[in-house]
Amino acid sequence: MSKNLWTKYNDCQLKELEEVNEKYKKCLDEGKTERECVTLSIKMAEEAGYKNIKDVIDEGKELKAGDKVYAACMKKSLALFQIGKEPISHGMNILGAHIDSPRIDVKRNPLYETDGFAYLDTHYYGGIKKYQWVTTPLSLHGVVAKKDGSVVEVNIGEDPTDPVFVITDLLIHLGAAQLEKKAATVIEGENLDLLIGNKPLSETELKEDEKDAVKANILKILCEKYGMEELDFQSAELEIVPAGKARDCGIDRSMILAYGHDDRICSFPSLFAMLEVENPERTSCCLLVDKEEIGSMGATGMQSKYFENMVAELVALTEGDSNVKVRRALQNSKMLSSDVSACYDPLFAEVFEKRSSAFLGKGITFNKHTGARGKNGSNDANAEYIAELRKIMDEADVEYQMVEMGKVDAGGGGTIAYIMANYGMQVIDCGVAVLNMHAPYEVGSKADIYEAVRGYKAFLKNA
Repeated sequence: MSKNLWTKYNDCQLKELEEVNEKYKKCLDEGKTERECVTLSIKMAEEAGYKNIKDVIDEGKELKAGDKVYAACMKKSLALFQIGKEPISHGMNILGAHIDSPRIDVKRNPLYETDGFAYLDTHYYGGIKKYQWVTTPLSLHGVVAKKDGSVVEVNIGEDPTDPVFVITDLLIHLGAAQLEKKAATVIEGENLDLLIGNKPLSETELKEDEKDAVKANILKILCEKYGMEELDFQSAELEIVPAGKARDCGIDRSMILAYGHDDRICSFPSLFAMLEVENPERTSCCLLVDKEEIGSMGATGMQSKYFENMVAELVALTEGDSNVKVRRALQNSKMLSSDVSACYDPLFAEVFEKRSSAFLGKGITFNKHTGARGKNGSNDANAEYIAELRKIMDEADVEYQMVEMGKVDAGGGGTIAYIMANYGMQVIDCGVAVLNMHAPYEVGSKADIYEAVRGYKAFLKNA
């Protein structure tokens, strides 16, 4: 088993490690939704010299080695490319991660009042333990699209002067029957409604046909602040996430406690690596995609044709329009599916097989396969590809762990790896170990985050 990373770093590396992690924490704070992640990533990319591929196409320009472009999909997925010295049809080196995280979403007709309380009706997104989301401060992020074409951004609960929200739970004094329930039903999905108000509109302002004075007051506030009426909820995308900033964890400050490590603990390090690498031999690509937590479906998920279409545009702008070269580019590519791994937790050791487990502070993780029930639904990386990656990481002095999710029959999970493998490219899952995965607050190691950036840079340069 590899040594703890903290024992190998010199003073210069420790300083660099802290700089990387402070940058990462700021990205977590600014990017709590997929839209916010894309907006932030584009800003950082443009500062590093990347241009919108649409502008290149509109101007009728060609792309050459060293050029940097990005392509966004519906403001929720993003692909960055740096053109290499070799033709794109020879393949790309791809870092692919997802920027959506488990959360709670607001429904289409959500606002209601009952017994003097105003709520937003919700539907949870991704795999969560529902009971973990009650009695914790929550914030509201997203957009409200109006019929006139305008889009209003919403972010309530992050500024120290903002109000926060909460999902209530039954008090312990009356909870005897609740405590007899299974964990999956202690809190039902339909009871994950967000408490947003208790103050009624004054009787002088209340219209004659209005019965719900608290709801009416909420609508008044929304109208004053956002120019929003109740029917605008129908074309809104509002996400409920934990309020507050990413924080150092532990007396030794060796870890980070935050919402959204899955999978931003891989996506932001992938972005950092992509923005630092210059003049690659093979075209470099960083993919930040949506919808992984619910099967990678939809236009912004990895199963859509958006990425393939962008590769076709790149081929056309460098080698001429050729369907067969697009297929060659995809098949000849190599990819790290940058996704988190389950971290060994000694308090729940019974579900882990220690020899094959990922440990905090021991380096990046490689999962040859994921899946469940006999590797079902999994990409299974080739031995030759793993050997090549071992050589790259060893030569770059990057610490890594070869791991599995947990005990064979304990459960499992999936990533976007199997989708990209459908093109015939070499793919393996490579990420960072996380404690409390899919909880409102997850734990990651600063050392592993730093090592991920180093490993991803080594892959882009040398694969």
